Amino acid sequence: MNSTANATLPPRAKPAGQVDPATLAALASGLHADPFAVLGPHEGVVRTLAPGAAAVWVVAQDGQRVALQEQAHGLYTGAAPRARPGQPGSYQLAIEWPDAEQVTPDPYAFGPLLSAQDLDALASGDWRAALELLGARLADMDGIPGLRCAVWAPNARRVAVVGDFNSWDGRRHPMRLRHAAGVWELFVPGIQAGERYKFAITDADGAIALKADPMARRAQAAPATASVVDDPSPYPWTDDAWMRSRAARQARQAPISIYEVHAGSWLAPDGAPCVWDQLAAKLPAYAHAMGFSHVELMPIMEYPFGGSWGYQPLGLFAPSARFGPPDAFARFIDRCHAAGIGVILDWVPAHFPDDPHGLARFDGSPLYEYADPREGYHPDWNTLVYNLGRTEVKAFMIASAMHWLRRFHIDGLRVDAVASMLYRDYSRQPGEWIPNRHGGRENLEAVQFLQELNATIREEEPDTIVVAEESTAWPGVTAPVPEGGLGFHYKWNMGWMHDTLRYLHEDPVHRKHHHHDITFGMAYAYSERFVLPLSHDEVVHGKGSLLNKMPGDRAAKLANLRAYLGFMWAHPGKKLLFMGGELACPAEWNHDAALDWNLLDDPGHKGVQRLVADLNRLYRETPALHELDTDPAGFAWVVMDDADNSVAAFLRQAGGSLVLAVSNFTPVARHGYRVGVPMAGRWTETLNTDAGCYGGSGQGNQGAALTEAEPSHGHAQSLPLTLPPLATLFLTIQG
Repeated sequence: MNSTANATLPPRAKPAGQVDPATLAALASGLHADPFAVLGPHEGVVRTLAPGAAAVWVVAQDGQRVALQEQAHGLYTGAAPRARPGQPGSYQLAIEWPDAEQVTPDPYAFGPLLSAQDLDALASGDWRAALELLGARLADMDGIPGLRCAVWAPNARRVAVVGDFNSWDGRRHPMRLRHAAGVWELFVPGIQAGERYKFAITDADGAIALKADPMARRAQAAPATASVVDDPSPYPWTDDAWMRSRAARQARQAPISIYEVHAGSWLAPDGAPCVWDQLAAKLPAYAHAMGFSHVELMPIMEYPFGGSWGYQPLGLFAPSARFGPPDAFARFIDRCHAAGIGVILDWVPAHFPDDPHGLARFDGSPLYEYADPREGYHPDWNTLVYNLGRTEVKAFMIASAMHWLRRFHIDGLRVDAVASMLYRDYSRQPGEWIPNRHGGRENLEAVQFLQELNATIREEEPDTIVVAEESTAWPGVTAPVPEGGLGFHYKWNMGWMHDTLRYLHEDPVHRKHHHHDITFGMAYAYSERFVLPLSHDEVVHGKGSLLNKMPGDRAAKLANLRAYLGFMWAHPGKKLLFMGGELACPAEWNHDAALDWNLLDDPGHKGVQRLVADLNRLYRETPALHELDTDPAGFAWVVMDDADNSVAAFLRQAGGSLVLAVSNFTPVARHGYRVGVPMAGRWTETLNTDAGCYGGSGQGNQGAALTEAEPSHGHAQSLPLTLPPLATLFLTIQG
């Protein structure tokens, strides 16, 4: 009887919107590649994936609630006729979690975020599109605030956004793939600045990796690795006067003297939470008082390992959280500009570390790096090499450069390790590298990238400068791109630095055998537009400090250093000095400790600091010392071959400004040393590195010297000078 009755009953109605078991399993396991085909509103049905929820309702615009039924594994489905696809404002989801109820628009009710034009721009390598469209940005979509996410991962099987907002559950916010550009997108309503997030990327083999956003504007402080939603509110800049004057301040005729700084060790932390605010209170004023025109920061882009000093960055759009938030960094820049100080950033497009949360095998494939380790692995630094042959990677890198120049009013970039980019066989043995398509060693993709980078910056931010750290004789580093050059504004003169430091390291008794080292720089001084660098590279890895590179006892070391600094500031080329050089620090730089400012209690160290300030003042105030830095007309040798006495003398000139620089690199004072000069009259001794106020012996020319009508060095007039021991003199004609 009962069985007969049961056989006549109609089957129980299936809840609206249920999916087949295969689809359900794919959603539950985080493997479904097309979430918008299942989730959100579909023909009067709404589906949402909320694992762990107790209940879910669809809330209509009039407040009416319709309960959805859980099919399994947190997939809730049900009829919702008033929910409209592509109209996210037509309903909301009310989700009952164990500890609260969340009412939110449905992420899967939004239409595509990127237009066909956007996709074309991204696929073609448009840096503007990369900068504006990729990454996670707070935005309003259809009047609803939230986080607009887009990430390039063309070889991923699936990508989801995870973070604080979804308990880091990779099942809840899978993204839509836009095949034309290989970009995944999703809008997540209700997200606020400060929330942490990553992308959960499923590769072709089904393995899942949590990756930081390559375009993140903010990141967690190391050793944590999440990206942080950035506040897009513009910083209220007050540097209009600086920005108007910047082009003149950075022209080749301008006096450019750069103070290189490691943000974390310039001063000891005082317990305040933000390094940038501590620096803003002291560093701009100090750099101004010392006469520097710029500070150059070692890389402050987010980096995982503190011991890399920033030269292995992973967040090319985020100021490192170890120093403070982005708005504090902007305040520091603003304060520098208020003090008349420009800011240059070290920027690293040559390589990146292989930390698992970063760019390495980003979508399960070698996406940002070359696949073959003979191209894509840097043996010197155990890092990966950007595949600059990919248009998307080039766009990513140029977007990074433009981001710093535009958002933070950065005045210039110093591009690190350019030589390693230019040569395919850089630091490699035969068989460890792949020739270019012509069979040569030049990295043609890197050359094209650098040219595009510099051409873009010159067009978009013409008042800024780009400086190359390039250690070889590659031709045309600072030549214009249309002429086949790389297009940099300046190049570090590594040859000059190595030659002169090698010379100064010699005991003075042997320097006559190495005189060529101190003069050779002028043989190529105008082949490029140069910066003379005494950088951090010279005071690390067992190389000792600048002071301890000098021979002799403590007094001799200080005298040698003063003479060298005087020679450097007189020599053609812009100047760069790493922090601590002006203090004559006796110890090698330690990035974990602050500079030893107590050294200034010693007159010898205080004297070197005063000398650097005076050198910068003279350099700035004397046209002859800077206006023709890049023009052979601004320089003439007077004494270049007196190896026996280790003396070098030359003239710097510009317009009516004329300076004679004479260096004596022996500890022997030379009286009556005759130097030919082109003008008769009284030559004022405007600087003497042996002066007592600098800690020297006080020997010299009592402030001035008069010419005599005795020909010397090709001139009808000459000066009989006293050359103090281990010293450089500046003399200026007065009439």
